[in-house]
Amino acid sequence: MTWVLLGVFCTFPAFVFWLMFSWIPSPDETPRWRTMLAARLELWAARLRRRPVPATDNPFEALRVQSRLGVVADHVRALELDVHTFARAERIIASQLAYDHLLAEACHMAGIAVEPAAPGDPAERFREEVELTSRGWSW
Repeated sequence: MTWVLLGVFCTFPAFVFWLMFSWIPSPDETPRWRTMLAARLELWAARLRRRPVPATDNPFEALRVQSRLGVVADHVRALELDVHTFARAERIIASQLAYDHLLAEACHMAGIAVEPAAPGDPAERFREEVELTSRGWSW
């Protein structure tokens, strides 16, 4: 009986330390139980994630974006002509960023790739406007 207790008291702490050290990441290959647990958790997370809503081909959405583009473009033009507006530069910048956002939304609807660029990049804005105009968009 004493040999059994001695064996239990010697192996139990070793097992506990092995279990603690197995949770510490190492540069070696990942243990199989960790990869299986990660795969199972990823499946559960995939079930819980929101699925993206598919884009609908709604002509009224395109019409809404076109009309908003026209309104924002007219607003930017009016701000550029009015020299007595308070905080004119900030208003122009904010309006141009709103215009760029609407352009990106219109490009998404038309299937045009929006290239990553700095906010307010005039070259990217011009490219998007030309692409949309070539596909029949007007505002």
